[in-house]
Formats: sequence, C-alpha cells, structure tokens
Amino acid sequence: MTAPTDSTPATTDAAAYDLTSNISPYLDLHMMFPLLEYIDSLISSGSISYNAMDVAQARLELLKPTHMVDYAMDIYREVHGAEAQIPQEMEDQKAGVFQKLEELKDGQAAFEELCRNEEARANLVSSNQWNVQSITSNASYGITAETIDNYYKFAKFNFDCGDYQQGRDMIENYISLFASPPKQRKEDADDDDEAVTGGDDNRNAAEDEKTGNPNMYYLTSVDTTLLQVLWGKLSCEILVEDWEEAAVALVAVKSAIETLASSSKLSPLDALHQRTWLLHWSLFVFWNDASGKGLESMVDLFTSEKYLQAITTHAPHLLRYLTAAVLLCKRRAAKKAGNNSNAEGRRLLRDLVKVMKQCEYSDPIVEFVEQLSVKFDFEAAQSQLALCEKVLSTDFFLCKQTELFMEEARVFVFENYCRIHHKIDLTTLGEKLAMDRDRAERWIVDLIRNAMLDAKIDSEEGCVVMGTGSTSVYEKVMDRTKELTARSGGLVVNLRGYMNDVKREKIRKERKAREAMEAEY
Repeated sequence: MTAPTDSTPATTDAAAYDLTSNISPYLDLHMMFPLLEYIDSLISSGSISYNAMDVAQARLELLKPTHMVDYAMDIYREVHGAEAQIPQEMEDQKAGVFQKLEELKDGQAAFEELCRNEEARANLVSSNQWNVQSITSNASYGITAETIDNYYKFAKFNFDCGDYQQGRDMIENYISLFASPPKQRKEDADDDDEAVTGGDDNRNAAEDEKTGNPNMYYLTSVDTTLLQVLWGKLSCEILVEDWEEAAVALVAVKSAIETLASSSKLSPLDALHQRTWLLHWSLFVFWNDASGKGLESMVDLFTSEKYLQAITTHAPHLLRYLTAAVLLCKRRAAKKAGNNSNAEGRRLLRDLVKVMKQCEYSDPIVEFVEQLSVKFDFEAAQSQLALCEKVLSTDFFLCKQTELFMEEARVFVFENYCRIHHKIDLTTLGEKLAMDRDRAERWIVDLIRNAMLDAKIDSEEGCVVMGTGSTSVYEKVMDRTKELTARSGGLVVNLRGYMNDVKREKIRKERKAREAMEAEY
C-alpha cells in the first residue's frame, strides 16, 4: 500500500489508508492475528474493501511457521470448505509438534519441579544461590545447563503453540536466574541480633552493590541472548493483554537495547533495527494504556533523537500515530504544565511539525494537522477532518480513540481559528464545526471553561470575543533555553573529540618525523 501524499487524490476507501502491510514486517507473527481479526470485523461491517478469503489465506500462511496446527486446520477448512480433506503435511506437522512437546517437557522436568517447589526456591533465593551456576553445581537437583536450556526452549515452544500465559510464566522463571533483586530488610531485628550479625551487614552492603538494573528485571548484565528473552517476555505480555506488565517489559527491552548499543555489543545498524521493531511493538502498549500516561510516554519515546532517527529512516508511517498522540495529549499536557500551558502546547506542536518535515508520509490525520499548524488552510483542514473519522475507525490501534480524537480536532480548529480572529461569528463558527448556532455556543462555553481559553461569549452580537493574551517574556526565555544544557554538553563533547583528534594527529606526525630522522642516521 502506498501512503497518500499531497499529490494523491482524496479517497473514501479506507483500504487506501490501511497500514497493516507497513506494520506487519516489524511484528511477531503471533501479533498479526489480532490485526487480521480486526480486519475481518471491518470486512463484515463493509467498512473496508478487502476480500475475506484473501485475509483467511494470509492468516493460513502466517500460521505455517508456528505450532498452532489446530488453528491452521480450522482456517484451512474456512478457505477450502468445511468438508475439505486436511493435507497430510498438516497432519504430519501436528504429530511432530506433540512429539517435540513431550521431548522438551521431559528434558526440562527437573528444573520445572524446582520452580514449583516454593520452599526450596525461597531458600536458594535467600542464600543467593538462585542462579545457573549454583543450581547446576548441586548434584542433588539433577539439573544441568542443558536442562535449563531445554526449559527456555519449552517456554518458546509453548508460545509458538499459542499458550502465551504458560510461556510468560516460564520466561519469568528463566529471567530470574540471571537477576539480582535487592534483598528485603528485616526491620524488626533487635539490637542483639545486629551485634551478632555485624559482619553479615557488611556483606549485605556489598551484595546491594551487585543489585541488577531495576529497569531490566534486575538483570546484572545483558547480552544479545538475554535481549531475545526480554523480547519474548514483551511479546507474551502483549498477547495476554496485560498492559501494565507490558509497559514494564517495554522499558526492559529499551534499556537492554541502549545498554548493548552503548557497549558496542550491538552495531549501530542493528541497534537502529531493534529500535524500529520496538516502536512498532510499543503501539500495542501505549494505545491500550488505561492510566492515561501512555500517550505522553509515546510522544517522549517517538521524539527522542535515536528513535526519531528510526522513524525517519525506516518507518515514516508511524508519523500517523505520533500525530494522533500529540493531538490527544496536547491539552492534557498543557493543563499539567500550569502557568506555562500555552508554551507546552506550542512546543509539542512545533516538535511535531519538525518531524513532519523529515518524513515523506502523509494521510488525512497528518494532513489535517499540517493544514492547520503550517498552512492555516481551514477549508482544506475541514475536508481532511471528514476523512479522519474513517481512517481512525478502521485503524486497529486508533479505533478506540475515534470519538476523543474528533473532539480534540474540533478544539484544535477552534484554537487556530481564534488565533487569527479577534471576533468570531457563532453561526460561521458553527458551520465550520458542523453544528447549529445554539449547539456551537454551548460547546464553546464548555470549551472555554474546561480548556482555560482567554475568550468570552457576546450573546447580544452573537459572537465569540477573544482575549488579547500574549506569550510572556518568561515563557519565551524558558522555551528557547529548555535544551540549552543538552546542546552545550553536545558542543563540549564534540570539541573534546576534535581536540583529541588534533593531538593524535600531532603525535603521529612527530613520530613519523622521528622515524624519518632515525632512518637518515
């Protein structure tokens, strides 16, 4: 699907704005099934012009690499008819899945039993022996490194079979083997106990220094193998729809990527690819966050330097979700900022416009904001807003926010229209907002009250009179110097690097001159 640009004619076909084909290369196969199910619901309601059999065939192709054989058989009958003969290849695959399942189950049974023994596990944890080396060195457990490796393979196998809950629980156990969480203090210890265990307190202080990274489930270190385990944990949380835990897992993966990138264990290109994948997976987390902070976190992540680079080079289509998030959380962020509310709202929009200029992508949502914020073309914005509702309602991630987005969009139109007019006729404004005069007046009164706009209603003249508020000097200074420290730090780092290069070049030349002189004599 080619994203519409300024030169692409407007269309009412929602399929033209469907981003499933753009997003799918960066998702786990299992994450595609919820998206395809949503497309099926759109086809049933006539909201999108896809063929249901084509979607079923696509789902069948996605199922082939997985171990969800029963599900694949059901889809095969859906495509070829209820009485269709199941191919022998599928029957053989099903038999192979059950055989492999039993092999892995037997191969990891000893460690699974230890995980279920809460008393034994608690003792190992309290004595700092809940790790691979300590467990495998104790012959009484009958656990080897291969046993633990089979345990992780069994977790992944359960995931591929569609048992995401079981896979998540097993991955948690596996991660805990490499973690070092802080020890709990016994607050009720008496003075005598403290005197006896004075040496132990010193040891505990030393152990606290070895506490792992709290942003990565207290892992003491991370490598590319553990990074894949963390990806698996995030995938499980998304698929069981535990969004609170998914947010924690998202932070863990992000921290692991940046740790490996900063230590050169990931090449810059590999780190860029990992960040691109993380941006796409984060859509599930941020757009399902019930706390209300998800969209703000999304804006922060998407506009950070390293992740913005991933958007502009690999995934410009993510601009749709960034634009929608900015519009939805703009007023919320403004209220939180208090006295600097206007400056905060302008900053969000200004940063968004900068991103728009770097991305070769456009759709009705992006175009709507651009027409208002950059071109101030209200007629064009109004026509794009009519398309926005269709795009939103047919987007898997945005569909739940359609009503709220349309409300915020009307507010955005009102704010920009008021910015260039001192007096606005209520009837004219109502036409632009698709409302009659009385409804527009009630809506604007509520808007002024809730959004803290500097305006008032003149009922006699039937117009809205805007205030003459302007940006204070304080707001301007704060806005312009907000990133001064970071920029100054960057200049210092660059200057230091330049000076080091000069010194190295000077030393190289001196060494070369000495070698030349020694060669002459």
